[in-house]
Amino acid sequence: MNDLGLTFLVLNTRMPLMDRIITATEANQRFSEVLRDVSAGESFTVTSRGKPVAEITPPKVKKRITKEEQVAFWESMDELPEIVSGPWTREELYTR
Repeated sequence: MNDLGLTFLVLNTRMPLMDRIITATEANQRFSEVLRDVSAGESFTVTSRGKPVAEITPPKVKKRITKEEQVAFWESMDELPEIVSGPWTREELYTR
């Protein structure tokens, strides 16, 4: 609420509420436009003869591991106790 006692509802028009549904023909004819919309965060369900056949969505962003995170990982590995599990004979390796 603001000073006037009014409540405002703000909708972000760039945030889709659901996938847009388009036919395979539309996707083919408007592919560049579809890609532009997907790069802006929208998703599409493509239908053929009324049935969903594909989804076009923005890619999932993979988090890159920093050099510091790599060093910390390998240092934590050095702290683990050594496990000796052998020696094994050839028969023990190939039975089961």
